[in-house]
Order: sequence, then structure tokens, then C-alpha cells
Amino acid sequence: MIDQFGRNINYFRISVTDQCNLRCIYCMPDKGIDFLQEEKLLSFDEIYRIVKIGASLGISKVRITGGEPLTREGLPKLIQKIKTLPQIEEVCLTTNGILLEKYIDELIKAGLDRVNISLDTLQHERYKQMTRGGNIEEVIRGIKLSLDGGIKRVRLNIVIIKEENDDEIMDFVELAEKNPIDIRFIELMPIGEGKQFKSVSNDEVKEIIMKERELIPYIAKNKSLGPAAYFKTPNSKGMVGFISPMSHIFCSQCNRMRLTSEGFLRQCLHWKDGIDLRKMMRDGMEDKQLKKIIAKGVYKKPNEHGFKKDCIDEDSKRMFQIGG
Repeated sequence: MIDQFGRNINYFRISVTDQCNLRCIYCMPDKGIDFLQEEKLLSFDEIYRIVKIGASLGISKVRITGGEPLTREGLPKLIQKIKTLPQIEEVCLTTNGILLEKYIDELIKAGLDRVNISLDTLQHERYKQMTRGGNIEEVIRGIKLSLDGGIKRVRLNIVIIKEENDDEIMDFVELAEKNPIDIRFIELMPIGEGKQFKSVSNDEVKEIIMKERELIPYIAKNKSLGPAAYFKTPNSKGMVGFISPMSHIFCSQCNRMRLTSEGFLRQCLHWKDGIDLRKMMRDGMEDKQLKKIIAKGVYKKPNEHGFKKDCIDEDSKRMFQIGG
């Protein structure tokens, strides 16, 4: 699918739930959250229907997100079903890792290709504080089982926040040097609770690393690595990636659409515009018409986000409600 700016849109990020078993300080408030009732969530059959239509239009990669997607019962079966679509080349999962140990065998059997694990600290007490109660040992076991189980690529997503975890940058680099794990530093985005914290730009992160290590650019043979710029340090087993949506806007290369857990097709993380596919499906719309609407929505994908501007069309939802 080609949008109005000539970008090839071949990637769906699909949130299956807004619920989460953690309360990370920059993502979700500690209390007062009204999660969606089950009837307002897209069913797995509805998600599969949308993916199938998207695949017929050119979608080849699907990422399952949340909230925490593994809190949605039966998720491996959805992944297995999506993997049966011949056009889908890759199905990936973004998770906080707490439940990986429980579900990793089912996920591997279902055909999961890659897993991204959100992990912003390697310190036990700090992890408990930043996640408001999480146990990092559960995550570490999940990472090990993912590697041992043969998941093609295991990545850690790390959001560096000023005066919260900015003293651990080199600890993560050393983790990638010693293990076949890719780490990715992701700039904090001013969405929801994230507006209360001070971000650290990836230029600053690179500067800290380069005081101690040489960063050797990694040139990918294909474009499956997404928006991250990857590097390796000498003799490292894993890579060090940088995703910089604020300091180095990469919207001109964006290839994704988002589907929220309540069924809105979202063209951009920032803008509040969306298409209510759930209502259309439940009102009885046929696939042929739904396909036209999805294709039109893709074509109208905006040129770029506006996080650095004062925008009346900015979405007020938090990240877990849109899909991380």
C-alpha cells in the first residue's frame, strides 16, 4: 500500500488490550484507570479479519502490542492463525516480559518470529520502583528462555529518563556485548505520563557510549530492522540501536499503521484521527467495502507527527490506550 507521500505501508502494529500487569511511571498512572470492558475489545476473529484484509493490500509484518499483550488469554492462538496467512512474513511481539516464562513454549510453537522486551533498568530495586512492583527476575528468566527457545531476534527496548536510569547506559551496552541480544535506546515521547519526565536525547546517549566504546555502523541487508539506527561495538554479540522520534524525526520512512484494542485504525501515534473499524464490522460491513476504507485510510496517512508543536488535533490518550 502506498500512501499520499509515496511511503510503502506494509506493517501493522496491533494492540490486543489496554490492560497491563505493571504500572510503569512514564506510561500509566498508579490508580484511577478505567480499562476497556471485554465487549469493547476487538475479538481475535475481528483482528484476524482485519489482518487478512491488510495482507491482501500489502501488509507483510504484524507486531502484537498492548498494554501487556500476554494478559489477553489465548494470544498464542491468534499469532498461530495470523502466521497461516501466506502474505505475512513476520509476526512479532512487544511485551514487558513478566509473563514470557509462562507462555514462551506456546509462542514458539505458534511461530512467533521476534520478541521485543521493554526493560528500562537492570537493577532489581529500581525496576520495582519504575514499574511500581514488578519483579525483574521474571523478566530475566523470560529473556533467557526466549534465547534458548530459538526466537530469531530478542531485543530490549530501553527508555532513558533523566535522573531515573541515565546512569545505566553502559550497563546495557555491556549486556549486548556479552549476549546475542540487541538493545535499543528509545527517546521518551511526550504522551500521557511521559510528559512529567525529562527525556535524554539519543545524541546524548551516543556521546556517553562513545567516551568508552567505538560505535561501528551496522548496514542492514534488508529494511526489516525498522526505524532504528544500529551499531556494534568491537567484538560484541548483539547490536546497539537508537530510535529517535524526537531528535531525528524519521516519519518520512514510516511504514506502519496502528490498530488499537478497541478497533480504531490509526495512521499516526500522535494525531487523534482514526477509523472505527470495530463499528463498521459489527454493523455488518462486508470485506470488500472494509478493504476500500482501510486502503483509503492508509493513503491519507499524515506526513509526520507534531510532538514539537502545539496541536489542537493531538491525541489525549496515553500510550497503553493507543498501543505501545
